Amino acid sequence: MPLVDMPLEKLKEYQGINPRPADFDAYWDRAIAEMRAVDPKVELVPSSFQTPQAECFDLYFTGVRGARIHAKYVRPKNVPEPHPAVVLFHGYSGNAGDWSDKLAYASLGFSVLAMDCRGQAGTSEDSGNVKGNTLNGHIIRGLDDHPDNLLFRHIFLDTAQLAGIALELPEVDSERVYAAGGSQGGALTISCAALEPRVKKLAPVFPFLCDYKRVWEIDLAKDAYQELRTYFRNFDPLHEREDEIFETLGYIDLQHLANRIRGDVLMFVGLMDTVCPPSTQFAAYNKITSPKQLAIYPDFGHEGLPGSTDRTLQFFLES
Repeated sequence: MPLVDMPLEKLKEYQGINPRPADFDAYWDRAIAEMRAVDPKVELVPSSFQTPQAECFDLYFTGVRGARIHAKYVRPKNVPEPHPAVVLFHGYSGNAGDWSDKLAYASLGFSVLAMDCRGQAGTSEDSGNVKGNTLNGHIIRGLDDHPDNLLFRHIFLDTAQLAGIALELPEVDSERVYAAGGSQGGALTISCAALEPRVKKLAPVFPFLCDYKRVWEIDLAKDAYQELRTYFRNFDPLHEREDEIFETLGYIDLQHLANRIRGDVLMFVGLMDTVCPPSTQFAAYNKITSPKQLAIYPDFGHEGLPGSTDRTLQFFLES
């Protein structure tokens, strides 16, 4: 089998190389406390898009640092309550997508919440107020400020906050709240379930934002990770701060959050992925301690994985 990374037997044992900051757990405990102190001021606004089978709303809530976050909320009509819900996350630089994308779940009695990430292609706010570079990438946003100001810290908290909102909806069964997404969406699926451990099932597809130093060392800081190379070229051309930079990135490295997950996991990986290298994904998967299963696509890269959407849906339908 052609290789773009490690052989499979080594991937199954790989534990990652990006450093984990010594105060990592305290960092995220503090972040969660900040999130829980926020009054979300949830608002539901009926959308102009409606269907006979489901009600569609623009959902707004206030996240950390005062940003107003937007999600699409699709609520099925004429189904028993409480019913299950799925929280969906989109790829890097994208948005929550079309309303019609959510109707398959709604037709099966699921409420659906799909978040727009701060500062990307949707309508969620990016509240800013960060020192240093703000150009060409969200991984490096806040890297020259205090680690509490890393943008992906806030986005990770948004995912958990949205899941918490779903859990409190009167029409939703709090024992059947799930999360799914691909690439950045796969990463945010992991952050959601790690920071809101009441999420019962999650289905991340080739998750982004794992093991940054591994990405760098195998020369794949391009495409979605190009901003790492751009940052070094602009702000540390002699790599005098390399160790410090990767340690700071460790706060938003999902391999280090993975052991907080308590839900059942179905993860998908393509072994020919040169955008989110397989080893980086395995670094996270191998640290998950809850029940888990991995669907491996030997001949596929960062692209549509045949059957993954159907298998995810069936996974969520299983009792």
